[in-house]
Amino acid sequence: MDAELQKLVESGKLTAKAAEQLDKLKPGTFCLHKSWGFGRVSEWNLLLNQIIIDFAGKKAHPMQLQYAAENLAAIPPEHFLARKASDLDAIKKLAREAPAAIVRNILESAGGNATVPQIAEWLIGDVFTEVEWKRWWESTKKLLKKDGHFFIPTKKNEPIQLRSAPVSPADELLAAFGRARRPKEQGAALDQIIKLADEFKEPDKQLQPIIAAIENAAARNQKLHPELSFELLLGRDDLLARIPQLRTTHVGLTVAKMIAAEEPRLMSILPNLPAAKEKRILQALPEALGERWMNYALRLIYGSGARVVSQIARVFAELGEEAELRAAFERSIREHSATSEMLIWLCKERDGAWRELITPDLLTAILAAVERDQHRESRANRLRDLVLEDRELIGDMFAGAGVGVARDTVRRLLITPAFDELTKRSLLARIVKLYPELAMMITGGQREEKAAALIVSWSSLAKRRAEHEELVKKKIPENSKEIALARSYGDLSENFEFKAAKQMQAVLMRRKAELEQALHSARGTAFENPDTSRVSIGTIVTLREPDSGKEETYTILGAWDGAPERHIISYQTAIGQALMGHKVGDVVTLNKDEGAGTSEIVAISAAPIDQTPVEVGDPATVDAVSA
Repeated sequence: MDAELQKLVESGKLTAKAAEQLDKLKPGTFCLHKSWGFGRVSEWNLLLNQIIIDFAGKKAHPMQLQYAAENLAAIPPEHFLARKASDLDAIKKLAREAPAAIVRNILESAGGNATVPQIAEWLIGDVFTEVEWKRWWESTKKLLKKDGHFFIPTKKNEPIQLRSAPVSPADELLAAFGRARRPKEQGAALDQIIKLADEFKEPDKQLQPIIAAIENAAARNQKLHPELSFELLLGRDDLLARIPQLRTTHVGLTVAKMIAAEEPRLMSILPNLPAAKEKRILQALPEALGERWMNYALRLIYGSGARVVSQIARVFAELGEEAELRAAFERSIREHSATSEMLIWLCKERDGAWRELITPDLLTAILAAVERDQHRESRANRLRDLVLEDRELIGDMFAGAGVGVARDTVRRLLITPAFDELTKRSLLARIVKLYPELAMMITGGQREEKAAALIVSWSSLAKRRAEHEELVKKKIPENSKEIALARSYGDLSENFEFKAAKQMQAVLMRRKAELEQALHSARGTAFENPDTSRVSIGTIVTLREPDSGKEETYTILGAWDGAPERHIISYQTAIGQALMGHKVGDVVTLNKDEGAGTSEIVAISAAPIDQTPVEVGDPATVDAVSA
């Protein structure tokens, strides 16, 4: 021990344990602090009870002797951080020429193991830039796996470990599979075995137990986790293909037979598979279902997401059955039964073999799909966005179409609730660019719509809104489920349930469009402070027949208010229109059930205020519904 330190111990100014630790921290020694990190002892000043440390962010930092002894750990010259501080250029050269040696040095310096982020922290900044590090680590990791002295975990947050003796890649793969307890982990380990199958010197002995374990796991999980069973069997088939001397231990446990067994729920299984394995399942449909495969694949198209639609289309093309798929798409466009996913795929794949389906009928089918999926916003929005953002789509649809066809499509587009008014105008402008003669038809339709504003009571507006909400949230979704169920029964041409459900869909969508058009034009009021100097909306009019002196009253309210038995009428009725604007003393002619007759207006008073709570007819809410 240093003599000066010994004197401090003898005088009671320093403990023997602290002095022993400080003796390892002489000037020039590298050290680590748990908070400030790597540093180097610069000097001792024992008279002032201090030790001076140069940290990366704290140069010439003084520390009391006892505190330094308790919080600093001396590191030897062969420690990676010490080597990097002493000769950075040598470390950079070693990283280029012997990357495994650098990692070994880091792991030894870190106590035998370190995570990838910890390794990166010691290298990024002075040895590598961020970009250089990523490239270097990808190639280095491959070398480490082949070296055998390094255990590379599958999870990024687990540490890389340095082994005392090398382990062959084959033994490591087998050990990783043995550690896997869950089917997902077994599948991941199996994928690595398949990639490195050439590393196994005696594959029939080493890998036959893997085949048995995979098949047992697949059979065991089929009921509760069929997607995992499919993945395991596909991996097993890949391994059998790589190593022909391996054999199955479960005769009859094939992907095709599992597809047939899982046919009723395959539609819900496919989205849970990786895309590549999902495609392989679809490619196995002919083997699994025989002659029924094509009809089943078409049913999958109608009930699945965009990825399955794309995958099935590829399968049809690979098997030379593209004409059948084209006919199915053409039929679904004609019947307005094509799903949003089908239409999105078709619009994106419209060149080549699918070009003949890109017609004005496709736009009509798109409107029907968006209207049908309004309660499923994500689907409807994707299709709406595609039509609006693809500036060439409308032109492609109407290429070669006559003006009569365009006129019919414009009428359909004008009344659809599928698009807001701004979107409608954008799409209509693209059609007018192709057919200038339709401009007056479009502007006329817009003027007519603008002029059709309706004055309604809050209570009647609330009833219409409730009816609309029931349609959107209950009746239309229930009808969509009925259509999907009926479609699953098979041949649509002979499917009564499907036709009945489609007819009901037309009725519901027509009523929905009518309600939305009406709600869009409606302006709610409580009939407060009406103008009683003349007959106006929200007034009670008293009439007297000149000959008999008989009096009767009419309450004139909003467009949707009417109770003829109580003489409550809408301002839009014939009697309401005949009275509107007249004053007391005016004589009017009214057409009643018993014939035309004249009456004198003898009094005009305010009708009762509509009692529906204001929040039910909040104008902001109404505007939101209208929009």
